[in-house]
Amino acid sequence: MTSSQIDHGRRDALTKVPAVTLGFWIVKILATTLGETGGDAVTMSWLGETTAHPVPYGYLIGTAIFGVVLVALVVVQIRARAFNPWLYWATIVASTTAGTTLADFATREIGIGYPGGSLLLLACVLLSLLVWHRTLGTVSVNSVAGPREETFYWITITFSQTLGTALGDWIADAGLGYSGGALVFGAGLAVLAALYFLTSASRVALFWAAFILTRPLGATVGDLLDKGADKGGFEISRPLISLILAAVILLLILVLPQRPGVHPGTGGEPNRT
Repeated sequence: MTSSQIDHGRRDALTKVPAVTLGFWIVKILATTLGETGGDAVTMSWLGETTAHPVPYGYLIGTAIFGVVLVALVVVQIRARAFNPWLYWATIVASTTAGTTLADFATREIGIGYPGGSLLLLACVLLSLLVWHRTLGTVSVNSVAGPREETFYWITITFSQTLGTALGDWIADAGLGYSGGALVFGAGLAVLAALYFLTSASRVALFWAAFILTRPLGATVGDLLDKGADKGGFEISRPLISLILAAVILLLILVLPQRPGVHPGTGGEPNRT
């Protein structure tokens, strides 16, 4: 092994987010679906509206539970010395689950509704990206190799996960239903994929657009799986479908190649985002 290869490996280890591949997007969509069913299992099936005796402020309690887990995992992720796929995806699941309960709290218990919640959270995502860019000069995931970059990365991700839940519920309740909503967001992702392969559009912009859209796709698919038949769902047990999704994600992490994205300056193939 040459000295340049050794240096490449050392730098690569500093990048603690995965390479953006097809496998990344498959696991991401499954993780967002798990976040929807898992969040609903706690705030709806155990604490909230579908129980015989709903707990007051169930969405807020669920948000606090998942928020503590998320903060703990983000701290561990930032302090880690190298990319760890298990830690990374656990943090993603925590962010999408916390996003589910936080969005439901904002739209249902605060009472700002799906349009208000979606617009507010979109503003939070855009503000996070703006501050990140103003502070560090880029919002590319290729640059996520230090504590400051990782902090902005996880703040933006959590806002985007929360936005996706509100947006998915808004579209589904607008008359399209959960299956129709899933088709809409799936078509949106297909358009982004076409732009990626057929145009020279900004890879950074396409990445964040796709990252945000995978969340409402997962939200509508999750609701389609666990909501009652009277609402157009398949009425599968939320804890059961959550366990199945978690098992599939664990299997895919084992089977699919998991490697860190290439950090700028390593001389390797750029992680086209």
